[in-house]
Amino acid sequence: MITYTFSTLDYPLATWTEAHGINDVGQIIGSYGDASGDHGFFYSGNTYLTGNDPLATHGTWAYGINDAGQIVGAYWDNSMRPQGFLYWGGFYFTGDDPLGTNGTQAFGINNTGQIVGVYVDGSGSHGFLYSGGMYTALDDPLATYGTEAFGINDKGLLVGTYVDSSGTDRGFLYNGSTYTTLDDPLGTHGTVATGINDLSQIVGYYRDSNYVEHGFLYSGGIYTTLMTLWAPLPTPPSA
Repeated sequence: MITYTFSTLDYPLATWTEAHGINDVGQIIGSYGDASGDHGFFYSGNTYLTGNDPLATHGTWAYGINDAGQIVGAYWDNSMRPQGFLYWGGFYFTGDDPLGTNGTQAFGINNTGQIVGVYVDGSGSHGFLYSGGMYTALDDPLATYGTEAFGINDKGLLVGTYVDSSGTDRGFLYNGSTYTTLDDPLGTHGTVATGINDLSQIVGYYRDSNYVEHGFLYSGGIYTTLMTLWAPLPTPPSA
């Protein structure tokens, strides 16, 4: 039987702290809030470092990190519009999907530098893959109310969620040509896939019959509940 150990992370003096990503070196990134607003953070060797995009007016959120220490996330500008960013080598680079007229957020990055996330236009939310300098839209064919991409591994397999005609979240796995729906059997009110590793093990959360959220691990065709109450992807500032 596998035993999991959970450790609490609290940014010093923060009113809240959320960890969003970890790489193979054990470096962790996430976001925290204090009296001055929302900030990204980098945690390594028991040390916390704050990360604020210099163009941010209404907060910075860090979502994903790869083994090279490249970090992706989003910041909010004067108009409260989210803009994606890549932090690398001490510099912030803005990365906005050209179709994202109402905002872009970058959620995941793999070790080859491919980035996934979501952009919003007049018709709603769409996932995207940024690879080789090009943006590719990702729309699950079963989606009625939007698609979002959250994680990608080094093989280029990516995961996320779409919203079906009933307004329910459904997880998906995309291999570059085919979308496969991921539904935890206990997820009466939805499943969201947030991350995938190079062994194709997938994590996320589901909502049970009482709308309580639980983490899950999907591996070898089996869903395993990870904890009683799972913190879903955060709700950042909105317009």
